[in-house]
Amino acid sequence: QVPLVESGGGLVQPGGSLRLSCTASGNIFSLKATAWYRQAPEKQRELVALITSGGSTNYADSVKGRFTISRDNAKNTVYLQMNSLKPEDTAAYFCNADCSTGPGWPPYACWGRGTRVTVSS
Repeated sequence: QVPLVESGGGLVQPGGSLRLSCTASGNIFSLKATAWYRQAPEKQRELVALITSGGSTNYADSVKGRFTISRDNAKNTVYLQMNSLKPEDTAAYFCNADCSTGPGWPPYACWGRGTRVTVSS
């Protein structure tokens, strides 16, 4: 079972908005620090945004002021609100988290399979 499932990607015009979701599968007890990465064709995967278990956030310079990462611990879900999208935001977006399978169990790094975002007119 894939530990994380991303959704919310799609085609949007420049200047538009999308909200991505990253939801833990049923065998994941909780998400600790969680990040969104993206990978454009023929480019390396890059960190977009990070949120700690305490809610502190950090962003890549290229998305500061446009993207917002947030979390709903009750739903084991992390969101990425993307506003003022640009063609250069086109990429596959992946969720990465320290996943815990139960109280007292050490977290492990888990990934989703990604969701594609295309910004084009």
